[in-house]
Parts: sequence; C-alpha cells; structure tokens
Amino acid sequence: MKRFLTKKDLKLKKRQTIYTVIGIAVILAVYWFVTREKETEPEAPIVSVTPAQQQDVEIYGEYVGRIRAQQFVEVRARVEGFLEQMLFAEGTYVKRNQVLFVINQDQYRAKVDKVSAQLKKDEAQARKAERDLERIRPLYEQNAASQLDLDNAIAAYETAVASVGMSQADLDQAEQELGYTIVRSPISGQISERHVDLGTLVGTSGKSLLATIVKSDTVLIDFSMTALDYLKSKERNIIIGQKDSTRSWQPTVTITLPDNSVYPYKGLVDFAEPQVDPKTGTFSVRAEMNNPEHVLLPGQFTKVKLLLDVRENATVIPQKALIIEKGGAYIFVMRKDSTAEKRFIELGPEFGNNVVVERGLIPGEIIVDEGYHKLTPGIKMRVGEAPKGEENKKEEE
Repeated sequence: MKRFLTKKDLKLKKRQTIYTVIGIAVILAVYWFVTREKETEPEAPIVSVTPAQQQDVEIYGEYVGRIRAQQFVEVRARVEGFLEQMLFAEGTYVKRNQVLFVINQDQYRAKVDKVSAQLKKDEAQARKAERDLERIRPLYEQNAASQLDLDNAIAAYETAVASVGMSQADLDQAEQELGYTIVRSPISGQISERHVDLGTLVGTSGKSLLATIVKSDTVLIDFSMTALDYLKSKERNIIIGQKDSTRSWQPTVTITLPDNSVYPYKGLVDFAEPQVDPKTGTFSVRAEMNNPEHVLLPGQFTKVKLLLDVRENATVIPQKALIIEKGGAYIFVMRKDSTAEKRFIELGPEFGNNVVVERGLIPGEIIVDEGYHKLTPGIKMRVGEAPKGEENKKEEE
C-alpha cells in the first residue's frame, strides 16, 4: 500500500538533507585544511649597511712636474785674458763672494799704474792752476792784471780740475777691470765642473762661460693644470697661485720620488700663469719646496699631487654602495621599517674608495653597501653579513 508523505515529513527530510550537506562540507574543509601544503613566506634578504658619513674631504689633482733650481747662475769672464788659476773643487758647495778663478792680471795692473800716474800729474797741474789764479785775482783787483789774464787763469784752473775728474774716472774703470780678473761666486750653491781649461784665453773674444752655480736649497716645481681644473677651483672661490688668509688651508703640493716614495716636505703654490696656452689648453703653475738635503735634482721629472680643495662637512659614502645606470647613479637606503628605498643621488668628486654626494642624501641615513643586488624598492631586508660576489658589481646599461 502506497504511503503519502505528510508536510511534516517533507520538512524533516529536507532538514536532514541540509545537515548532511553541511556536515560533508565541514568534513571536506577540515580535510583540505589539514592536508593542504603550507605556503612559506619569502625570507628577507640579508644585506650589509653603513651610515652616510659627514667629514672634511681633501680633493687632489695629479700632474707631471719638472724640478728646477731656485737660482741658476752662469759664471762668465768679464775681461779678456788667460785663465791662470781655479780655486775650487768641481761639484762642491761654494759660498757667495768666494774666489773661483783668477785671470792674468799683468795688463790690467799696468793700466791701473798708468792711469794712477796720469791722475797724479793732473792733480799737480790743478794745484798749480789754482795757485796761479790766486795770484792773478788780487792783481786784477788792483788793476795790475788785465781781464784777459784773469780769464786765462780761471780757464786753466777749470781745465785742470776737469782733467783730474777724467783721470779719476779712468782709474776707477781700470781698477774695476783689474777686479774682474778675480772671478767670485755671485751666490751660494753647488758649482759645476769648469767649462774651460787653465791657460785658455777667456773673455769677450774667447770663451766667457767658466762654470755654472745652482742654488737648490729651495727648488721650484713647474707643472701644467687644465683650464677645467681652474674653473672648478674658481667656482669654490679658490684662485690658484694666490694665498688666502681666510682659509684654514693653502694649495700645497707633494711629490713622488723615482723610488715611488713620497718626499717628506710639502711645497706651496706661489704662481700661476695668467693665461691658457691655446695649443695645449693648459696653464703653467709653480710651487716652491724646501730641499735642505739636496735630494731633489734640477731637471728631474716627478709626479705632483696638488691639494685643490677641502670640502668641509661633505656627505660621503663608499663607492661600492653605488649603482650606475643610464638614468644616473642611485643607492639603496634602509628606511626605519627595514624596507629598501631606491634613491637617485648627485655625485661629487671621488677620493680613495669613497665618493662625495652633492644632493639626495642626508648624513646619518643608512645605506646598503653590500647585498643590494637582491633588493627591489619596498622589500624588507635584514642586516647582517651579505654574501660576497655580486654586491660589488655595478649595473651598466
């Protein structure tokens, strides 16, 4: 017999079905939650960081320089004669006014004696003319001598006095020429070997160069700077070759010796050419340097390192933290929440392994110097020892 379901039975059956579906769904959800593979969060990359430093930075320029003596004097014969004596050891240090050479003096001494005798003769004639004038003048006043007699006496006296002056000048010249036979050192310094042998005719009609003397206790360093260096210095109100008492520093130079050691003394730039050589685009600069032990030799070439500028309180970062691309230079900065920020910066001069940052960075900000190759803007990072390798590579496109 067929049984018809009541309305109540239908509701009960529907409720049982719903409960069954819900139970199955719960069982499936629990099963999926238990059996699903757990997703692991990506591990934050490990980087090495350093704060941006603030310090005084010395900017240098390197050039090729040539050493020359502060004074270089040629010792020459000023009178003609045969060279008789040499009174110094070649290559030694000689003092100012030291006797170096003696030229034959016979003809010059004879000339002095002759002119001296002529001077005595003229002086005697001058005295006689003076006495004659003294006798004529009273007679003229008494009308015992004519005007002509007086005029002749005055003329004779004045002529005699003029002759004395001429003879005195001739004597001075003769004594001067006699003095030139004794050749003295005009300065103190190292003397070269002699350029003539004893017995050689020297002077105006012969060889006049006898030796050379070099004063090298202080030497001069000549080198050339580019016009660009000059303009950069000008931008910082630094005029090469001029001292500025308002600065705490002056443009000094250090030089490297042939054995690659640094010379212990520093020189000071004291001159710069006021114009640029159009052929080379450079201008000449000169520095003065002490050379008490004569280590620096005139004519020697050397490496010159010139202090061009001192950037006070500059922001400095290591060059290894820098990434270069076509769009410019940038670094990664670590924010307070340990996320990475890509920061473009304006670079200044390089020195050593560091570089000056002109704009874009504040001293004290934390920058990534190793491990930045794994970073992207906004990513979390951890501070530690970054793995070596790619962190030193710069992106170049």
